Amino acid sequence: MKIEQFPIILGILVALLGVILIIDARKSEGLPPFRERRRRVRAPVDRNGELLVALGCFGMAGALIGRDTWRFSTLSVIFGGVLLLSGALMNRRHLQEMLTFRGAARRADPEEKIENPNEAPVRKNRIR
Repeated sequence: MKIEQFPIILGILVALLGVILIIDARKSEGLPPFRERRRRVRAPVDRNGELLVALGCFGMAGALIGRDTWRFSTLSVIFGGVLLLSGALMNRRHLQEMLTFRGAARRADPEEKIENPNEAPVRKNRIR
């Protein structure tokens, strides 16, 4: 394998990432779980933002595959970067939760009352 083929292979991998993101954005949610296992409600994923990220991946993949010889590689990088940035901004709450709420930070304080809409109300049994 020549070193000149590395950007082409990397571009194909980035394009495959874009295909995976499109499939993930267009698939249905499926059956919801019976009850949410997390203590915090998850931040929603914006499907249109995910599609913009996928289109940005295609722009970057086109620039990588076209290398220096393609006439529109600069435009492809600019539009790909704009699409990636706008998709990331549309999903900023989800990305913030994925990057900052880790481990023990996910658990709430015992004094803090968090209402979870998926949780059934707890009934206390009477002692007779």
